[in-house]
Amino acid sequence: MTTAWNEDTYKGEIFSQGGGGKLADPFDFGGGICNPNGAVDPGLIYDMGKNDYSNYLCSLRYSKDRVYNDTTYKSDAKKSSSSAGIVCPKEVPSRLDMNLPSISIPNLKDSVTIKRTVTNVGNDNSIYKLVVKPPRNVAIKVTPDVLKFNAKRKKISFKVKITSTYQRSGKFTFGSLAWSDGKNFVRIPIVVRKKVDG
Repeated sequence: MTTAWNEDTYKGEIFSQGGGGKLADPFDFGGGICNPNGAVDPGLIYDMGKNDYSNYLCSLRYSKDRVYNDTTYKSDAKKSSSSAGIVCPKEVPSRLDMNLPSISIPNLKDSVTIKRTVTNVGNDNSIYKLVVKPPRNVAIKVTPDVLKFNAKRKKISFKVKITSTYQRSGKFTFGSLAWSDGKNFVRIPIVVRKKVDG
């Protein structure tokens, strides 16, 4: 996913419509300007498959029977066919690990590690380096910090450890994580809110 929006491009203040003079944030202005040329050659994509959606359903903490029954398909046609439903794993997957091209943590306690996987749809031997703009009061560590693709290695997973350096509950803060090969700049937004119990 390639986006043309860059918060540094527009130095003037942007106010949200109907917000009573509230300074706009990424929740208000969204993903920015669509770049059709960038979409033709994105370099990397955050692809999602059946397992991502299955794990998301399982992470909602419905009973295993309900998930299985609600995802079982039965046809009423003469040639009846059926499809078995989703069987959730014993260990409930984290909703944060859904392979979305964004990271949103609304209730960060201390630290959390999430996983993302990128698929190279550009040149076979691409090398992407990390560019991070952490949200305020947040430390981010990405492993690995360089992605090396080749003809056989099209997908690479990386882990993002997000740690709050703030001791009290706070507002949402915004940042980003991007991969660059010198030609493509594949950016995903990061939004974090510190939440302290009590």
